[in-house]
Amino acid sequence: MLKIENLRKKYRGGEKYAVDGISLEVREGEVFGFLGPNGAGKSTTIKCAAGILPFDEGRISICGKDLKTDTIAAKMQMGYVSDNHAVYDKLTAREYLNFISDIYGVGDSDRKRRADEYMQMFGLTDAFDSPIKTFSHGMKQKICVIGALIHAPKLWILDEPMTGLDPKSAFELKELMRRHCEEGNSVFFSSHVLEVVEKVCDHVAIIDGGKIIADFGIGELDDIRNGSSLEDVFLSLTEDAPQGDGV
Repeated sequence: MLKIENLRKKYRGGEKYAVDGISLEVREGEVFGFLGPNGAGKSTTIKCAAGILPFDEGRISICGKDLKTDTIAAKMQMGYVSDNHAVYDKLTAREYLNFISDIYGVGDSDRKRRADEYMQMFGLTDAFDSPIKTFSHGMKQKICVIGALIHAPKLWILDEPMTGLDPKSAFELKELMRRHCEEGNSVFFSSHVLEVVEKVCDHVAIIDGGKIIADFGIGELDDIRNGSSLEDVFLSLTEDAPQGDGV
């Protein structure tokens, strides 16, 4: 679903690579957790994978489509939720979802069915025709999530998706992630809430100093942690890792 090979990215004026030669693979039906402390290169990697940031070296493919040479075809296969709920807030929720649906070529019946389902699921039905600029932070996060699902993408890329969500909505999002993968799709997401990662994910990679320092299936965690939690493993691996210039 997502394959990153030898990815390198340096910001202008930076002395070090924010992401320095990392490789990883997200397989079909997998929830893949991407972890790292602040400045490790986590968000940079995600933005490169989503096609938002250019990168210096390496290759990224989505469902077999090369992100550099077959950009539109690759992006058509993904839904992306940023860590800052970026959205056209002068539009109403209905206008925004219709706009996204138009971009991805979603038919009228599919967009209506999916929009109605997700708006009800996240408790936004009464706000369907309200301007997004009147929404709270959590409501904006919800509409971003819905916008990333409206075209039924094969790959879902989520950067800190739980931020600002109330407990019920966070639960619904976790259920959606699992359901999405049970239907043969995949989720690649970052989170600072390690308990959620441990419960939801099938696979985890940890980045620090711009490099992958661990990559393992959750089923392997018992062999790694010796009775410790994922949080303990994360802290023990990152406290001595070299620091990079990543984001």
